[in-house]
Amino acid sequence: MIIGLPSQNELPKYFDRYINLVFTDDLIAGMEEEMQDTIETTLGLSTDLLEFKYAEGKWNMKEILMHIVDTERIFNYRALRFARYDDTELSGFDDNAYAIASKADQRTIQSILDEYESVRNSSIQLFSNFTRDMLNQKGIANGVEISVRALGFTILGHEMHHKKIFEERYIKAFN
Repeated sequence: MIIGLPSQNELPKYFDRYINLVFTDDLIAGMEEEMQDTIETTLGLSTDLLEFKYAEGKWNMKEILMHIVDTERIFNYRALRFARYDDTELSGFDDNAYAIASKADQRTIQSILDEYESVRNSSIQLFSNFTRDMLNQKGIANGVEISVRALGFTILGHEMHHKKIFEERYIKAFN
């Protein structure tokens, strides 16, 4: 089943920056393709580049990858809650605090990629098994309404957003 891109009334306006990066209306195929690209690209990077920060207070690539993993987990949790008709308003999270607490800089890139791949495969299974009705369910997280479908595409677009930043601000500055 092709899930299809969400409409504007399914997501908060500031999530457009993620959704607009998505290259397909097939969420599952997009998640699979992006996962392979992320793994292949990351495995080809030097340790120096993976630990490089282009400015003080910015994350390195390991921390960015853990941020992608943490955010994906949280969005999956939100999607599950909303798909199961749970109308409890869910809180936001402080991504900077999560990045610091992740201790990504103390981990090997392989352990981070293994965790990333595990979470992504879990996302693929989760969204593959939602019905149309479940995908259309909405809930409130961090004070804004969003649909299950929009959460799935935001996961994909969020990763693409960070990979674009990595290319523009890290690889170019490092070289």
